[in-house]
Amino acid sequence: MNPAIGVCYYPEHWPEDWWQTDARRMAELGIKVVRIGEFAWSRLEPQPGDLQLDWMIRAMDVLGQHGLKVIVGTPTATPPRWMIDKHPDMLAVDAQGRRKGFGSRRHYDFSHLGYREEAARITQILADALGNHAALAGWQTDNEYGCHGTTYSYSPAARDGFRLWLQQKYGSIDALNHAWGNVFWSMEYNHFDQIELPNLLVCEAAPAHELDFRRYSSDQVSAFNKVQYDILKAACPDLPVIHNFMSRYAEFDHFDVGQTLDIASWDSYPIGHLATSNEPDDIKRLYLRQGDPDNAAFHHDLYRSVGHGRWWIMEQQPGPVNWGQANPDPLPGMARLWAWEAFAHGAEVVSYFRWRQAPFAQEQMHAGLLRPDSEPAPGYHEAGQVARELAETAIGGVANKGRVALVYDYQSEWAWEIQPQAAGFRHGDHVRALYSAFRKHGIDVDVLPTSTASLAGYDIVAIPALLAWTDELRAAIGDFEGHVLIGPRTGSKDQNFAIPARLGPDLPQNQLDARVIRVDSLPAGVEVPVKGGGAARLWREKTEGGAEVIMEDVEGVPVLLSQGKLFYLTASGDRALIQRVADYLIAEADTPTLALPAGVRCRTRNHFRVYVNYSSGPQTLAPAPDEAGYVLGGPEMEAAGVTVAKLATAGRD
Repeated sequence: MNPAIGVCYYPEHWPEDWWQTDARRMAELGIKVVRIGEFAWSRLEPQPGDLQLDWMIRAMDVLGQHGLKVIVGTPTATPPRWMIDKHPDMLAVDAQGRRKGFGSRRHYDFSHLGYREEAARITQILADALGNHAALAGWQTDNEYGCHGTTYSYSPAARDGFRLWLQQKYGSIDALNHAWGNVFWSMEYNHFDQIELPNLLVCEAAPAHELDFRRYSSDQVSAFNKVQYDILKAACPDLPVIHNFMSRYAEFDHFDVGQTLDIASWDSYPIGHLATSNEPDDIKRLYLRQGDPDNAAFHHDLYRSVGHGRWWIMEQQPGPVNWGQANPDPLPGMARLWAWEAFAHGAEVVSYFRWRQAPFAQEQMHAGLLRPDSEPAPGYHEAGQVARELAETAIGGVANKGRVALVYDYQSEWAWEIQPQAAGFRHGDHVRALYSAFRKHGIDVDVLPTSTASLAGYDIVAIPALLAWTDELRAAIGDFEGHVLIGPRTGSKDQNFAIPARLGPDLPQNQLDARVIRVDSLPAGVEVPVKGGGAARLWREKTEGGAEVIMEDVEGVPVLLSQGKLFYLTASGDRALIQRVADYLIAEADTPTLALPAGVRCRTRNHFRVYVNYSSGPQTLAPAPDEAGYVLGGPEMEAAGVTVAKLATAGRD
């Protein structure tokens, strides 16, 4: 579909005689897609079996009359109060053994099979009642799986499900004892029914035990989604099924959930995400009203991969949010910039959250496109501007293939939370740091899973802080003709969380003659300078072998090794070191770059390059040799400005 803007709407929150006016104003603004229903279960079924769907059908009728297409969310993120009476054990239990309660949202346990059946039942009801509606354009399953730390539950249902999952995985208790290393500390089990969940222990569980529990919990999210996906596709084979993921949320494997989705989407709140991130204070101050210039873009590229090329923004921040310790007002123009940046990365739809600011309940301080009095908020005008500009520029097609690929792995996120060795060592931090370093040069970047079978067509592939190699990734690296950057900590474990026999990075000598023989982890604030610039922090590896030393620190410890086109980074680095390493790889691979002003980023889609200015002041673009002129804006970019250039030739595909 052509790029379009959308909005999230809650007809159950407003008098029915407002619906016509709301729908008319949406259409006049240029909105094409409206999401409804994802929190409406208590109005759809106020008592068990008392179905009241007529109001939703009437709302869809009104929206459809104005040419608006509707995405219906299954309401399973907010089961009604009577559901708790029916299934009192469906509430999740936290790691401290406390049962969570009713009164907000996401109050269910993914492992509870009774609730999974209830979710299937309401999904089937909606599919039957709404599947043939002329305005229906697709479905959203649930809402923000795992939000508020709800992926992991330590309930009896989770314990029983985990035991069954382990039995199916290992087959015998002896195989499990071996895989977990249970001979250590005399932790060996006699049968699967003895195994408990890895909480409320005297000290830490075996890391393989904890990792398997996270794998199990992730599988429950995937299974929960698959139930709804199968029902919705059986009822409406031609309509897409979507889920809305979140920023920097890694408690379950989104690539796995993506196997039962047609489109991935995510909820983009750049300022709120920066405020709650672990970015340094200077970055938070610099981009207080804009958001991190690389975080949203990283997730655009991640979810494009999760969605197999198709992705949306289901919720786009239009103004101040309500869930940070402070909630700054965005710089004027940012609601427009964020949308344009998403479209540059291939988004089909950018849907603003929400149409009207709610004057009641938990999110009453969260801005919408309209104020609570129904007058336009600043985001209203910026959304309308985006709609007009999309029509004028006729940008279409898909995001072009990047020249650089980064491998991102959810299991590696879990592993280094389980065993960080250095507090603050995170897989995602390493991936995002490299993403930013390449992106500052105007290089398009793709984000890939470890199941990727081929890396053909990329100049550079980076694989930082990976727990363990997969067979697919080993084969892909072996066949790849470009430049590869690996490390730190990559291949330091196997799939059972044990140190491999040939030590990290666990590569054949003919690929990389280097072995990690000792690790030096550093406390926060302690750094070891690297000769030529930058510093190692948090993590340093000492290696042996015949690989060539490209960079070393002031203590003579190698930092960057190479063997042919394969490079190994032995340390976590500060921003300066990561930028140096990225720059070195760019030069070695002869990858084309752009000279971007500070705070300016870009991405190519089809025949267009979209520039966005995250800085708080004006910036001037240097002319790029592959551009044929500007179709929106120009080289002089104001703060929060957007410029779209037409490429002289078609982009990479």
